[in-house]
Amino acid sequence: MTQDSVVRCSEENWSVYMIRTRHGHLYTGITNDVERRFHSHQHASQGAKFLKGKGPLLLVFQQKVGSKSQAARYEYRIKRLPKRCKESLVAGTAALDELVVLD
Repeated sequence: MTQDSVVRCSEENWSVYMIRTRHGHLYTGITNDVERRFHSHQHASQGAKFLKGKGPLLLVFQQKVGSKSQAARYEYRIKRLPKRCKESLVAGTAALDELVVLD
């Protein structure tokens, strides 16, 4: 495996994820390592300010979506969905591509 193929592989390995707070709020984010990022959210000094003090946290949704720019576009659109649509993603009753259409 060449250095170029390693870089290309990591560029296409981005995911969108959702975390539920103890109050039922959903936080949406992107990363190329969901497990590492979720761990950092659980430790408030490294995680998102929105999640600080809102634990315990539960990772409720994750999906690989490709490149960082694709992940950012999915994140932007998911954040604008009504909560019922986000909940259908979490429940698995709707697919990401059914609810979010990228231009």
